[in-house]
Amino acid sequence: MIDLGVSKLALIAVVALVVVGPERLPKVARMAGNLFGRAQRYMADVKSEVSRQMEVEEFKKIREESMSAFKDVENSIQSTVQEAGTHLSDQADTNLDLYTRAPLDEKEVLSKSLRQGRKSWGVRRAARPIWYKRSTGMRTKVQSGAARMKRFHHSAGK
Repeated sequence: MIDLGVSKLALIAVVALVVVGPERLPKVARMAGNLFGRAQRYMADVKSEVSRQMEVEEFKKIREESMSAFKDVENSIQSTVQEAGTHLSDQADTNLDLYTRAPLDEKEVLSKSLRQGRKSWGVRRAARPIWYKRSTGMRTKVQSGAARMKRFHHSAGK
């Protein structure tokens, strides 16, 4: 910046006092301060805009590098999947006799479907927690029909 010493500032003040006059000097000094502040703010804005542009350029470079790395990884994964697919198709051809087994008869299908899955009575009953069964009044213990009759009809028999 401009190198202003104390002697140069005193000389500028004396010249301004002579040229402008003592009554208008405070207004001129205030206006000069405002203009100097605006110039500083303008310079700060220009510097920040330049730095932002530099950051944007760096971001674009990083983005391009990451996209190229991503495409390389994607290509390597794709080639690995293709190799695995060809390997599995070779394996499937050799193990084809495992899948050509005769279909199950009706009894096997019914017995397997009754015991498996969420629709099974045992699975549905066991899936509920004990605290829920107690709060809703569901039975938590198995009781025979005779014991149930004795329990609920005991008072009716007397």
